[in-house]
Amino acid sequence: MNAHAERFIRTARSECTDRLLIYNEQHLRHLLAEYARHYNSARPHRALQLRAPADNPDVIPFPAPHIQRHDVLDGLIHEYHNTA
Repeated sequence: MNAHAERFIRTARSECTDRLLIYNEQHLRHLLAEYARHYNSARPHRALQLRAPADNPDVIPFPAPHIQRHDVLDGLIHEYHNTA
């Protein structure tokens, strides 16, 4: 469990907090909450065959004809979603 926490902290620092100017504790809490949501629901993980931890394992991803980009953390991170 400790290794998972250390990995998340290292990733959050390199992908999020090291690239932003943090104003106060409230701003930091907001950024970390949004990054944690991104980390668990949209960010691909190599150990999970490029799936997010919150993905349904019964759904097989397929290439979509239309992809929509959604900016996270004011454009620091981009998430891509299939559209119908």
